[in-house]
Amino acid sequence: MLNLDIESEREADGRWIAEVPQLPGVLAYGATRDEAVARVQVLALRVLAERLEHSESEPGSISISVVAA
Repeated sequence: MLNLDIESEREADGRWIAEVPQLPGVLAYGATRDEAVARVQVLALRVLAERLEHSESEPGSISISVVAA
């Protein structure tokens, strides 16, 4: 089973950033925490789908949890 964590924090300029530490480069900004988290979830799923499509990852169960920073 693949467990992904989403970490988020507020930037100095007021924007929110969310990232998935287990997937380098998977991060997204949003005006609100919820928007940033939603965007990073979409991006993480796209990255995982690409890896599966190109046989870079084995199919299996996926669990995503949100961790507040």
